Amino acid sequence: MSIHDKVVEIIAEQAVLEPSDVTPESTLDSLGIDSLGLVECIFAIEEEFDISIPFNANEPEQSDFDITNVAAIIAGIEKLISEK
Repeated sequence: MSIHDKVVEIIAEQAVLEPSDVTPESTLDSLGIDSLGLVECIFAIEEEFDISIPFNANEPEQSDFDITNVAAIIAGIEKLISEK
């Protein structure tokens, strides 16, 4: 399974949606994922790919990790994996 597919699966599971409902342009907000859901997504992604995402849930605007939409999240994860 590709990085893209696995991330979409994790996000879809958190949003209680089908993976086909999650598009690259989807925002977590538009998928109904709140701040707690975001943290759970991040933990699941970190565990799945054995990476550490530089994200502070208390100050998301201060984060170096772009969570504006699904495509940005996938790009950030791919970058972290390539830097491992």
